[in-house]
Formats: sequence, structure tokens, C-alpha cells
Amino acid sequence: MAATAISASAAASPVLSVVLPLVGIIVLLGVVFACVHHADVIAHRTGEPYGTLVLTIAVTVIEVALILSIMLAGDGQPTLARETVFSVIMVVCNGVVGLCIILGGLRYGEQGFQVPGINAYLVVLIPLATLTLILPTHTTSVPGPYYTPSQLAFVALATLLLYGVFLYVQTVRHRNYFLSDLVSGGDHGAVPASRRLWESVVLLLVGLAAVVLLAKSVAGSIETVVSAIGAPVEAVGLLVALLVLLPETVAALGAARRNELQKSLNLALGSSLATIGLTIPAVSILALILKAPLELGVDMRDTALLVLTFAVSIVTFGGGRTNILPGFVHLALFAIFVFLVFVP
Repeated sequence: MAATAISASAAASPVLSVVLPLVGIIVLLGVVFACVHHADVIAHRTGEPYGTLVLTIAVTVIEVALILSIMLAGDGQPTLARETVFSVIMVVCNGVVGLCIILGGLRYGEQGFQVPGINAYLVVLIPLATLTLILPTHTTSVPGPYYTPSQLAFVALATLLLYGVFLYVQTVRHRNYFLSDLVSGGDHGAVPASRRLWESVVLLLVGLAAVVLLAKSVAGSIETVVSAIGAPVEAVGLLVALLVLLPETVAALGAARRNELQKSLNLALGSSLATIGLTIPAVSILALILKAPLELGVDMRDTALLVLTFAVSIVTFGGGRTNILPGFVHLALFAIFVFLVFVP
């Protein structure tokens, strides 16, 4: 009864129709921050690289819940997965990476990182992004930027396998590639006790369940906010990406400020890789079960931005040390991406 009355009031009042969706997004963001806080406690206890893995998987679960909820709402949005994955890559590889490099460069001049670890991210991220965002536009079995059901199933399986091999390399085979052997910011607090660890595990699971339950209502809120400000539909994917990446971005910037650029890059590049490695298979399975169209291929403009981003990333991370110059280049690419979303 109360929910119906609120919905009726929102429909009758233009102000409420914008304010209530914003409140829903703020509530979800609070739960997301709580999830990332508890994931960070677990990460502190488990150490690297398991710590950043916990954070990235927690954020990816939140992202998948939002994407699936929006795709299933109303008439559905067959392009949302593509727009969100592309936005995550642009936000992470240009926005977050650029800010981390600039913040660390302004404070320390230069910062170092493990080249083999960053290369491990890029060598998997580049082909996965190509398979999921570029190749569908150029296949000939069906017209348009789509895969056939068999192609989609094959690409989803290949994506999962590649991501699984990467996780094996990151956590077992070559753990040292993802650990910083450089000067650190020192003590970051005592290691959490076992009781606090298990409390955080339980609260993280509860928080993720709450996010999944909130996602359906917030999905409509995101679309309402985008429509209210007169933004194009592509802005939905950008808003979802910014919403789920905000807590992780704060953690990455904090690590860069403590002269832990390796951890910043683990968080940033790990989140973009997990987005493709887990989100694409999830939405592909949904599309196959529902026999719904899933538009994956990007146009030539976005392809050019994607290729440019990876080319600059290869140069940025090729030498093992960074300064503010590549940071500003990445940030400029991010600004171009956001501008073209609103002025295509």
C-alpha cells in the first residue's frame, strides 16, 4: 500500500519522479561502498594478489546484477551489456589509470610497477575486448553487430577459459608478477583478527545479496535519471560503469597516493578484465536462455577509441615506470570518450 502510494505520488510530481530515483541510486551506492569496505578487510587479511581479486569479483557481481536487471526491465536493452563493458574499459584504462598515474606522479615524481604483471592483464584484456566488442560487427553469419547462438556460446566459453587461466597465473603460477617489490607507503594498519575477517565475509555476502535485490528497482531509477537530464541512451552504460566502479576507484587512488601503483593497477585493470571475463558470459547465457538479441559489436568510432586506448596503454606500461605525462594522455582520452557519449 505504501509503495503504491509513493509510486502514484512520484508519477504525479515531476520533482518526485527525479528525486526518488536519485535516492534509490544513493542507497545502492551506500550498500556498494559497504560491500567494498568488507571486501577490503578480507583483502587486507588474505594479502596480494588475492586481496585485489576479492575486490574486483565483488564489484563485478554488483555490475552483473545491475546489467541483468536493466536488460530484463520493460522491453529490455540488447545494447546495455556492450555499452557497459565498453564504458568500464574506457573508465578504467583511461580515467582511473590516468588519475592514479597523475596522483602518484605529482607526489613522487615517478612510480614503478611489475611489467610482467601488467603485461599479463593486457595480453588477456586486448583479445577479450576484441572478441566481444569488435569482432561481432565483422562476422557474416548474421547481419549487424550480433553473434549467432553458436558463436555467442563459443565466445562466452572462450572468455571464461581465458579468464580462468589468467586467475591461475595470478594466484598460483606467477603470483610474484602482481606483487610490488618497490618502496611502499609503510604500515597500513594491523592485519584484521579472524573474528573480524569472518564478520566481513558474512556482511559482504549479505551486502551482495542486498545489491542483487535492490538492482531491479535501481535499474529503472538509472533509466529515469538519464531520461530526465535528456542524455542519450548510451549514457545508461556509462552511469552503470561509474556507479559500480566508484568505490574501487577510491581504493585505487588511495593506493597510488601511498606509492603502491602496482596495487592501483591490479585494482583497475583487474576490474576491466573481470568485467569481460564474467559479465559477458553471464549476459550471453541469459540471452541464449531467453532467445533474446544481444548486440555486442561497437561502431567504427568506438573501435578507434578502443584501439587507441590499448596502443597508449602498451606504451605507458612498457618501461616499468611512469610519470604524469602518460597520466594526462589517458585522462584526455577519457574526456574524449565522455564528450562523444553526449555529442556523438
